Amino acid sequence: MIAMQIYIVKVAIYLTAFYIIYLLLLRKDTAHGRNRAFLLLSLIASMILPSLAINTGKAMDIQAFGKLLSGVLVTSGTANPESEKLQGPVSFIYSVYVTGVIIFLFKFLVDFSSLLFLIIRQKKEEGRIIRFQNFNTAGFTAMGYIFINTRLTREEAGNVIRHERNHLVKNHYIDIIIVEFFTAFQWFNPVIHLLNRELRALHEFQADQGCISSGIPVANYQNLILSQIFRSGSLKLTNSFANPSLIRKRMLMMTRKRTPLLAHFKLLSVIPVTFILFLSLSASQLPPPPPPPTLALTGQSGDEIPFVIVDEMPYYPGGNKALLQHISDNIIYPVEALRQNKQGRVIIRFCVTSKGGVSQVSVLKSVDPNLDAEAVRVVQNLPSFRPGKQAGKSVPVWYMVPITFTLD
Repeated sequence: MIAMQIYIVKVAIYLTAFYIIYLLLLRKDTAHGRNRAFLLLSLIASMILPSLAINTGKAMDIQAFGKLLSGVLVTSGTANPESEKLQGPVSFIYSVYVTGVIIFLFKFLVDFSSLLFLIIRQKKEEGRIIRFQNFNTAGFTAMGYIFINTRLTREEAGNVIRHERNHLVKNHYIDIIIVEFFTAFQWFNPVIHLLNRELRALHEFQADQGCISSGIPVANYQNLILSQIFRSGSLKLTNSFANPSLIRKRMLMMTRKRTPLLAHFKLLSVIPVTFILFLSLSASQLPPPPPPPTLALTGQSGDEIPFVIVDEMPYYPGGNKALLQHISDNIIYPVEALRQNKQGRVIIRFCVTSKGGVSQVSVLKSVDPNLDAEAVRVVQNLPSFRPGKQAGKSVPVWYMVPITFTLD
């Protein structure tokens, strides 16, 4: 559950960063098709990038540091009782989030079903045009059809159809379905609602541009927009003919000079921003450089210098399987690491002395101080081994054990 929460937050961070780029660099341009593509790709990238990961550290040749055990997996369920205080609020917040998702998806399905029902019930021999009475809007496009209010006169309907046909040609209704579906899973994030509004504005800009390109003078078209026939309503899966809050922006956009081609190079700014975010959110931590190994070649002896390989390796009562089980049974996921959503693979090196005890416990690969400390604590308290032997003499031997902490 915690892993899903981390993913949701990362999606929100990516989405916010892309939206800020749009506001600062692209919003005022007249390249409406480019801006539309940018917002849609921002949604897709924000969903994909958090699921990717990159290891920026160089692989260690861990075989040089001693006998490597297969490893131990520790889940967040192995937390001490104090973690229940943390899990309570987290579970409540997640429940609120899921409830919001269900509500938004339900609204989405209701709107979708109402349009589908309208199409099935009202579709006649007018091609892609469907007449309706119940919605407080002059017209809109959805699901490949143009919806026209029956209260409009033939001339008014013709003007609305001309406008809405541009929405239909551009398949704007598909964008609305995508963004509404995405909104259901990011409903708590104000940015997704702002992006939704910006995308709908771009749809209107493109439709206006299409009407003007067809030969309608800008002044005449602006007068049409200002007339009362362009009253709008609110239906989640529709593109209203004229949203009153957008009228001023649309007027200004129609008279703005065309954005030069060189302005498209502003999109290059997305690359460093995405790269920095990806390194910050999706790259694993660089492991600290391992301590220089103290190695002993076969044939050497003495307790001062631990061996890597000996004739007879140390033996834990019950074997390596029992050793790993002991670590798994006694390790506890630190509460502070849970609170900070820390997880990863810690590699511990230790020495089995010539008397079978455990000494020189150190961290070869670090993840987080709390996780490192817990891994060291458990290894330091391992029961005695049967010591390893070289040429019939008990000698110290290096061991390593990877301990992987993971959030459920």
